[in-house]
Amino acid sequence: MSEDPRSAVERIFRDEYGRLIASLVRRFGDIDIAEDAAGEALVAALEKWPRDWPETGEPPNPGAWLTTTAGNRAIDRLRREKLRDGKHRAAVMIEDDTPHEPTGVIEDDRLRLIFTCCHPSLAPEARIALTLRLLGGLTVAEIASAFLVQETTMAQRITRAKAKIKGAHIPYRVPEAEDLPARVGAVLAVLLLIFNEGYLSSGDGDPVREELTGEAIRLARILHELLPADLETTGLLAMLLLTEARRSVRVRGGELVPLDEQDRGGWDRALIAEGHTLVRQCLAANRPGRYQILAAVNAVHTDAPTATATDWSQVVALYDQLARLDPSPIVALNRAVAVAEIDGPEVALAIVDRLPLDGYHAWHVTRAELLRRLGRSADARTQYDAALAVCDNVAERAYLTRRRGQLAPG
Repeated sequence: MSEDPRSAVERIFRDEYGRLIASLVRRFGDIDIAEDAAGEALVAALEKWPRDWPETGEPPNPGAWLTTTAGNRAIDRLRREKLRDGKHRAAVMIEDDTPHEPTGVIEDDRLRLIFTCCHPSLAPEARIALTLRLLGGLTVAEIASAFLVQETTMAQRITRAKAKIKGAHIPYRVPEAEDLPARVGAVLAVLLLIFNEGYLSSGDGDPVREELTGEAIRLARILHELLPADLETTGLLAMLLLTEARRSVRVRGGELVPLDEQDRGGWDRALIAEGHTLVRQCLAANRPGRYQILAAVNAVHTDAPTATATDWSQVVALYDQLARLDPSPIVALNRAVAVAEIDGPEVALAIVDRLPLDGYHAWHVTRAELLRRLGRSADARTQYDAALAVCDNVAERAYLTRRRGQLAPG
């Protein structure tokens, strides 16, 4: 093992966390027990792996080791509680040798847990936050950053969601087939957030977390197989594939590489071909939705052989279509970026300045780039500073810092 043993154990634990929690929740039916047992398994791994496997730093199958250890720790806890206060249900659970609950239409533990977390009894923001914590393995701080709220606020939100599941006796059962369409919207939102956190990670760690982008795509593929007629599911999968296709060339030398500067020869052509096929399926159905349109935007970008050959008129038309479904300022901001390529930075800046997005780092970045093109260096510098104040991805910070430093004096 070339990396520090402790860092390696923590990396493996983070990679396995979602699978581990999903397995424990299915087995023991309690989120708190699952999280505590997983934490105890991590402590055991930190003590045992470097000592017992000095050459490799990890057992032959680290995921299985963590699952077995966490399961044993959970059983130990339930046995202690049984002895202390007579929790007969727990005792029955330990000794019960009947098969687990049927997996139903969803065989993947993690995807089943996402649907459980997206129970209609939970508020939408609580569903997403809880799923990101349990399945995405994101820290409370990372989730708080994604939601633009304080860490304490997010911690309380997650605690309340878990308490509601326990207090309302919401079962960890498999959703019935007829339940899936009503919950799929929340599930798609969760998968996109997991992917986005991996594609532009917050915090001081890796700027891109491949385990999160890969997991989001894997789960989206399973969902697409379950619901092949759901066009928004198809659209989301296409969007993730076309975005993932550019991942390997998106960071160079620790610095973010914007789309127009990327080496298109390094894009993953197999993912692009698969994504384009899915987009064509959506277009043929002609029932556009948010994810389908965003996938089509990505298809336009990945279809262009060079940045200058991009069909910006088509991109603007797609954002016009999306704005009719989702008239949010963020959609308007993305549309303005395309407008700048057709009508110039001054027209685009007039659009951007009207948007109520102060505090949103992409708004400041867009303003900085438009002001830069207009030769307004001092104003652009102020906007780069504002963007850096709210940007927490290390690669993007490096890119913005360089861009700011290249401005003309004044």
